[in-house]
Amino acid sequence: MPVTAPARPVGTHTPTAGGLGKAVLPYLDATGAEVAQIYVSNSRGWALPPGDPAQDALLRDGCAERGVPVFIHASLLVNLGSPTAATVERSALTLTHALRRGTAIGAQAVVFHAGSAVDSGYADAAMRQLREVLLPLLDTTGDAGGPMLLVEPSAGGGRSLAARVEQLGPYLDAVDRHPWLGVCFDTCHAWAAGHDLAVEGGMTATLDTLVTTVGADRLRLVHANDSKDLRGSTRDRHENIGKGAIGEPAFAELMRHPATAGVPVLVETPTEKHVGHAADVAALKRLRI
Repeated sequence: MPVTAPARPVGTHTPTAGGLGKAVLPYLDATGAEVAQIYVSNSRGWALPPGDPAQDALLRDGCAERGVPVFIHASLLVNLGSPTAATVERSALTLTHALRRGTAIGAQAVVFHAGSAVDSGYADAAMRQLREVLLPLLDTTGDAGGPMLLVEPSAGGGRSLAARVEQLGPYLDAVDRHPWLGVCFDTCHAWAAGHDLAVEGGMTATLDTLVTTVGADRLRLVHANDSKDLRGSTRDRHENIGKGAIGEPAFAELMRHPATAGVPVLVETPTEKHVGHAADVAALKRLRI
């Protein structure tokens, strides 16, 4: 019998070396993960492998049996705001590939970084370009009932198109608040971009602002990562839950906020084999209500 996922499933970004099904399913079992995120292409490259249908089926069926939702994280090179035409073209191809692979494995959504205009004078053009490239992708996957696209605000710096949660408003407006564009909230990125999540009530206030900005049903995934760096650093260096500058109380607020009810939460934290991830999954399960 398929297992029903908990209201706030907790999981991990999961390695895939050796085959999706063969790698991911044992990792889920070892870490106690209730949600999985994977790469379906090189995280720092443009190559787009076709995938193995047998491994796709093994992963899809194994996750369905466990009640584990799956998300894809697109290559970190994706930048729909780039002033370099080749980068934009490759970014669109990468997202198209990830959506196709997501359909094959039954993924709920594809996460991509908000991107950067790179040059100070390119910001307006970058937002127009975002609309031109992203709208057709959203229409295609939405019309087919395929995976959603989830924009993940960056850690700031580099003329980011969206880093602080308030900046998601203009980003969504650029694509007419398309119903197939959701949001992935990353705690380390928000901290690096200047949100004070560590102060009492800080995580709550940030999530309140997120909901006010994007709406109550737009948040579809949370990356729960502590940070090695100070607030506002614009540095994206993850730390294990409770061992970084954000601290465990903030994650307790995260796991109890109404905006995260029904939203999968996963860690992208340091780990040796599965040990660090298993500890972080256990910590977040303990903090949820």
